[in-house]
Amino acid sequence: MIKSLAATLFFACCSLCAMAADAPYPARPITFIVPYPAGGALDTVARAMGEEMGRQMGQPVVVDNRPGAAGIIGTNAVAKAQGDGYTVLVTITQSILNNQFLFSRLLYDTRKELAFLGEIATGRLVLVTSPGVPVHNVRELLAWSENRNNKPAYGSWGIGSYGHLTGAYLGKSHNLNLTHVPYKGEAPMVQDLIGGQITFAFASYATVLPFIESGKLRALAVTGDQRAEKLPGVPTLAQAGLSEPEYKVTGTIQMLVPIGTPAPVQARLEKEARTALQATRVRARMQVLGVEPLGVDAKVARQNFDAMYPVQQKLIAMTGAKLD
Repeated sequence: MIKSLAATLFFACCSLCAMAADAPYPARPITFIVPYPAGGALDTVARAMGEEMGRQMGQPVVVDNRPGAAGIIGTNAVAKAQGDGYTVLVTITQSILNNQFLFSRLLYDTRKELAFLGEIATGRLVLVTSPGVPVHNVRELLAWSENRNNKPAYGSWGIGSYGHLTGAYLGKSHNLNLTHVPYKGEAPMVQDLIGGQITFAFASYATVLPFIESGKLRALAVTGDQRAEKLPGVPTLAQAGLSEPEYKVTGTIQMLVPIGTPAPVQARLEKEARTALQATRVRARMQVLGVEPLGVDAKVARQNFDAMYPVQQKLIAMTGAKLD
């Protein structure tokens, strides 16, 4: 009797497990891991996408912020997670690309442990100066910086950031004696730029746009292949004469999953993310942040990553930047 009951329970459990395995995806909540603090542009975009995708897929999407170590903690958590489609990384380029070169020993390898779902949005950089600096375009900035009577200094939001690397490349490629001033975040950097303590900065579009519009900062050029929607009169760096790939860098928000995630699940997440990105409420939240929606295409995301890999490797090696 007892053996019969045990056998019945065993087969019942097996049947339930089989039913769970065969249940259509998703059968439970999905977690978006964001490897940076809550409240920033990345976190806001992740939550907007999560809410919309949750509505579409019939399962809640929970955003789990795991900041620390320049994005390493959260990124590694996804790289080592089970590839079942229930753990998704929503991050910026630094954690999956720059960290490969900024740290001598990294806990994960993006190329081997993570699969791209697509690029959600891009936040370009803007080359800005204080109105007190007597320049109005890139050519004038270069000429002003070449003058030995001046002491050009550029700011960034930290060693190894895009602002640091792009500024360092500008100095190196034009033989300028620039001083790099790293800050703990963009807010203090912008305040010093407005106050004239530093000459220029490659700053994030979302951060400096209000100051450009109010006249507290002057925009000279933007990164990327096209002009920014809200700054139509500001040329790209290529249009301003700086056409190297290093000046086309933009910070993209990306979605990735563990490398073992089944292809049909990856395709479903990619499709749902692409659909969510078309929702008016999602795009409205992005517009407030000053970030521009992209197409969410896994193949394109991987191609762009592979193209930028040697560019960032070269930039970081040139500056000698290290974070360990």
